[in-house]
Amino acid sequence: MTQNKPSNADRRRIAQEKIAAQRKAEASRQRNVTIAMVVGGVVLLAGAGYAAVLGIHSINHKTAVAAASAQATDPSIDKSTSILASTADQSTGGTVDGVVGSNEMENLNYHIHSHLTIYINGVQKNLPYGVGIIPPYTLDTSSGSPFVSGGSAYYYLHTHDETGIIHIESPNSHIYTLGNFFDVWKQPLTTGQVGPDKGTLTVYVDGKVFTGNPATITLTNHKDIQLDIGTNVPFKSFTWPQGY
Repeated sequence: MTQNKPSNADRRRIAQEKIAAQRKAEASRQRNVTIAMVVGGVVLLAGAGYAAVLGIHSINHKTAVAAASAQATDPSIDKSTSILASTADQSTGGTVDGVVGSNEMENLNYHIHSHLTIYINGVQKNLPYGVGIIPPYTLDTSSGSPFVSGGSAYYYLHTHDETGIIHIESPNSHIYTLGNFFDVWKQPLTTGQVGPDKGTLTVYVDGKVFTGNPATITLTNHKDIQLDIGTNVPFKSFTWPQGY
């Protein structure tokens, strides 16, 4: 008896659920480390208490690495796509646009996510991992899908991987914009240019055509943004993994 093979949609859903598990594990690590520091004291945290914190970090990091492999092994994801631009010239710690600051650890007071998909002449271009995270990175590539689980500082707007998910993790509920994110990245974003690529721009926000300046698009929870330079690619909605 022949079993039905899972569809691409099913494989993508499974992969996204695994990625969600990765983010949940990383958030748990942040909370556990913070609790341990408060209880034990930053200076007095030592001996068995310090070892326990390191053990928590190790366990959760292994869980996150396992989940990160989903993107690399998902056959429905086209591995031939490349990033739009590197993070080589991005901001390195100073406040951006007067509103986007950075801290040594991620802020979880205001924690939401938006998603960005980019097509250049019909070819999808990924967001790079580490936008808004200042090196040196704690970067795990053993799964085949790079994931940044640490850095010297985090901007309130950043990416951990190449899924297109923008993490908004801020000390307050300020409404940031797509322009703020590109300014952290130090890449241009106008009505005729996205990063290094220029041409006729078509913008979709939650499936509807947006005719204004793309830099003004607000990054609210589960906002689904698509930018097409050149060829107009019909809007493709992003299926949010559980936990986001």
